[in-house]
Amino acid sequence: MVDVSAKPDTDRVAVARGEVHMQRETFNLIRAGQIKKGDVLTVAQIAGISASKRTSDLIPLCHPLFLSKVDVDLVLDESIPGVVITATARVTGKTGVEMEALTAVSVAALTVYDMAKAVEKTMRIQNIRLIEKHGGRSGDVVNE
Repeated sequence: MVDVSAKPDTDRVAVARGEVHMQRETFNLIRAGQIKKGDVLTVAQIAGISASKRTSDLIPLCHPLFLSKVDVDLVLDESIPGVVITATARVTGKTGVEMEALTAVSVAALTVYDMAKAVEKTMRIQNIRLIEKHGGRSGDVVNE
């Protein structure tokens, strides 16, 4: 791991986003709450939050962080059709929270897939990316 002991604690935030593209029939079943496994968006939200807290267990050499906030929002988007997932992670610490936000989006997307795979196996998890990050020595980065 990189030695961050000499760095000061600063407020840091990262926002990541991704999509799960699917057929209209699958989209409609999720919207209507008719997926047999249950409430897809709520389960995926909880999965994403839980995963963000375990990022250092999943990513080698990633520092464990004491997260102060994680939000995972899942929105049904007719134009895809599919689900847009946005995760925001916040910490006061010596290293950034980009990996935690990206992990939250990734696991939430995998959970959407898992919840709906009995209906459709052709869903596509796409475009997982860092939207923005603030704080730390490298300053602010806004990609969108």
